[in-house]
Amino acid sequence: MIEVRNLTFSYGKDKQALHGLNFTVEDGEIFGFLGPNGSGKSTTQKILTGILKGHGGMVSLFGKDIKEVHTQEFFQNIGVLFEFPYLYANLSALDNLHYFSSFYPKEQLRDAKEVLEELEFKKDFLKKPVSSYSKGMRQRVSMARALISNPKLLFLDEPTSGLDPTGAVLFRRIIEKERQKGTTVFVTTHNMLDADLLCDRVAFISNGNIVALDTPRNLKEQNSNHSIAVDYLYQGRREEQMMEARSLKSGIPFPYDELLAIHSQEPTLEDIFIQYAGRRLS
Repeated sequence: MIEVRNLTFSYGKDKQALHGLNFTVEDGEIFGFLGPNGSGKSTTQKILTGILKGHGGMVSLFGKDIKEVHTQEFFQNIGVLFEFPYLYANLSALDNLHYFSSFYPKEQLRDAKEVLEELEFKKDFLKKPVSSYSKGMRQRVSMARALISNPKLLFLDEPTSGLDPTGAVLFRRIIEKERQKGTTVFVTTHNMLDADLLCDRVAFISNGNIVALDTPRNLKEQNSNHSIAVDYLYQGRREEQMMEARSLKSGIPFPYDELLAIHSQEPTLEDIFIQYAGRRLS
């Protein structure tokens, strides 16, 4: 679905943003592109979506070099959720969606009200101007705009930004539903929980370079010290001991009256990113 080879980009003589990126995204995959602000992740997405021109190297979508494709039909297969909602503030949610729908063939479109309902948008705001919406409501309309055309390839930039925990869970469920339909999803984010719960594979980008690329599980296993914490009661006192996970085969090697919990001590994705890149994501 996506193939990137030796991708470079510069904003000026001394402002090179991307330093020869290489990665692929398979059909039907949710691929996470993770990094802090200024790392090059948004620049990469803008190149992949055709917004930013003048890159070096090769970028292929649907098996076609993006430099050589300029047809409306090609980009009608792509849906984009921008980090900052790109909506007309004086128009309502429905008016915005009807306007953006006019760029696509009618047979490709979903019903605007049904998409907003799936996103749990407040019905009493359907015809009110976007200027009266909260950030979370604007994010829902922006997501509806990305989904309205039934895209085969979906680009999501910080999809859960501005959402409360319930809204974030809803968005992750909708993204997974899109994947089940066969949609390929490219997610740029610095939210490690989204990446861990959603993505089949993740790439870490730092200072314009990909510093790691694998499944979240493999990255955590490869960088784990394979230790566990055991919480237990012994002689009326609560205690905790650390031990190697493999030693559990022989049983608990210390006296206890009651086991309370056993916790894996594997690193988080953010811990791993700091190992590879030496900086935090937020």
